Order: sequence, then C-alpha cells, then structure tokens
Amino acid sequence: MSQSELFRNAVARHALTDGTFECALPGVKLIRCSAPTMPMPVIYEPTVCFVAQGRKRASLGASIFHYDPASYLVASVGLPVVGTVVEATREHPYLSLQLDLNSPELTELALRHPRQAGKGGLSAGLTLNEMTAGLLDAATRLVTLLDTPDDIEALGPLAVREVFYRLLSGPGGGVIHAVTQSDSRHGQIARAIIWIRAHFKEVFRIDEVAKIAGMSRSTFHDHFKAVTAMSPLEFRNQLRMQEARRLMVGDGLDAASAGYQVGYDSPSQFSRDYSRLFGAAPAKDASRFRLAAK
Repeated sequence: MSQSELFRNAVARHALTDGTFECALPGVKLIRCSAPTMPMPVIYEPTVCFVAQGRKRASLGASIFHYDPASYLVASVGLPVVGTVVEATREHPYLSLQLDLNSPELTELALRHPRQAGKGGLSAGLTLNEMTAGLLDAATRLVTLLDTPDDIEALGPLAVREVFYRLLSGPGGGVIHAVTQSDSRHGQIARAIIWIRAHFKEVFRIDEVAKIAGMSRSTFHDHFKAVTAMSPLEFRNQLRMQEARRLMVGDGLDAASAGYQVGYDSPSQFSRDYSRLFGAAPAKDASRFRLAAK
C-alpha cells in the first residue's frame, strides 16, 4: 500500500461522517465532505491543510488556489477566504487534515533551524506547495496515532514537531518561518490584520493601521496587498460581508439590519458591496444558503 493510501485510510478511519472534527492530537482537525459544496466564506487562521482525498478550491481576492493530495495549502496569516470542495462523492469523500501553525513549538524549531531569507520580497499569505515524500510520511504517522490513543500524550507532540520540521525545511519553508517572526515585514502585516479583524465594523483611517504595522502609508499599502491580495479596505469589506452573511443565515437578520450591524449606514451601499462579492443580493444569497444547509 502506498504512503498516500495509508494517509487517506487513516484520515477516513477517524472522520466517519461529514464535518470538521477536533481530535486528541494537538492542533489537529480532520475534515470530511461527501459532495461538492457551495462557495463558503471562512477565515483561514494560520494553518496548513493536507488533502488526503478529493480536491478543494480557495479564493483570496482575485487569486485562486486548487489543492489536492499532491499539494498542501499554507495560510500564514488570518485571511478571509472563499473555500469550495470541488471533488467529492459519497464513495470517495473529500478528506483532509488541518494543523494549527500558532504554536510555540513551531517558533522554537524555527529559531533552532534558521532559514536564509529568500529573494523577491514578501510571500503571499496563502501559498500552495508541492507535497514531499518526507512530509507525507510525517503527516501519516501523526494521524495514525489516533489508532493508539494511549500513545498520543507521549508521541503526539513529537509527531507534530516532525511535521513542523518537514514544513520548515521543505520548499515552502520560507513562509512557515515567516509565521514565527513577529518583527519581520510579514509579522508587521500580521499585526495589522489582527487589528482590522477586531475593528472591521468601525470606520478607520489607513494611516492609523499603518502606524500599528510600523510602516509608512504607502509601504503598508503595498506590503498588505502583497500578503493578502487585496487592499486594507477591501480586506475590511470582506470581513464585513462574511459577518453579514452569518447574521442573515445563522441569526435570521434581514439585510438592512445585518448591514447596519457590520458598519453600514446605507442599505443600498451594503447591497451593492454584498452583490459585488457574492454575486447575488443579500436576501437572495442568504435564502440560497439556508436551502443548501437543509
């Protein structure tokens, strides 16, 4: 049996129904989906996603990423992404493992194994990398620990540490290192992103956020767009639209109330911005989502 089959079977054994599951392994989630899904706006926290079976698409601004068992996706900062499972059936469901990158162990490993800075400026906040044999082997050992729960306390942290090391030393290692460096340009943009996510309902000036990042306005704007594929105001609007959709679908608010809750004074402007992002008017889009959830 190939390593990819071992990985797929291990994830399948512990994700028996559709959904996203926390598990006993530190920082690990397992995901199963038995059919293609509608585009779903979500916040990708700093994480790495390994696909065991199926295929998924992630959209960040105008950038689109397709990933499958031959690749892995890294989100190095918290980003508003539209995710869609594009290849999945009941017989061959989409299966994946997500690993949290907000980890002291990852920071400690990055300090022990420094990487020479690459050329070409800032890395994007969402990157796609080719899966390597060593990384797949480490990810398989990690998830198969779920077969022996008594071993997890002793071996789980070691297995996670090996995956981190393979990520740091692999082709996408520069991005993984960037996650751990709060004083880097990447870390400065990450600070600004955290602030915007906490204040997205408010009116703010770009100069204010640039100061939080420790950059001039022009430098901040350029670096922010390099990492997030959108301007700071576009980023804020993505967050507003995602929250508005949640309020309409999950809490039953009407469009005008949802728009007001996320910072809009003008219902018509909210409707225009919402339609531009999601391709349908707020009420129609929310109704479509409610039907899909049944």
